[in-house]
Amino acid sequence: MKTTGSAVWEGGIKDGKGAISTHSGALKAYPYGFASRFEGKPGTNPEELIGAAHAGCFTMALSLILGEAKLTATHMETTAAVTLDKVDDGFAITAVHLTLEARIPGADQAQFEELAGKAKAGCPVSKLLNATITLDAKLLD
Repeated sequence: MKTTGSAVWEGGIKDGKGAISTHSGALKAYPYGFASRFEGKPGTNPEELIGAAHAGCFTMALSLILGEAKLTATHMETTAAVTLDKVDDGFAITAVHLTLEARIPGADQAQFEELAGKAKAGCPVSKLLNATITLDAKLLD
């Protein structure tokens, strides 16, 4: 499988503006820039998009792993907090913290944590990132 994402940019780093699009059309010329990345202004930023991609990838990977264990989640919700830090040669994504809450009939906490850990390690986006990836997994009643 191969897919694409694209970006356009006009202007300088602080006064410029950009737009991000995806092949699927889920994002079409969605605005991003310095202000949305570093100043909390409206728009998106690459780290937010990586977080969404990582949360989605991890949750799908866990669904697969649960199925292999003969379990099915009735609900899973994952948040990926992406940390962008200043480093010697610029900026780097240094960490991603995944927070998962799930309802999985028939699962116990130990099995849940083991399977979630496998999903964290095996998800393709986790493999892509050169960052510390941590996980808090909460099995709901």
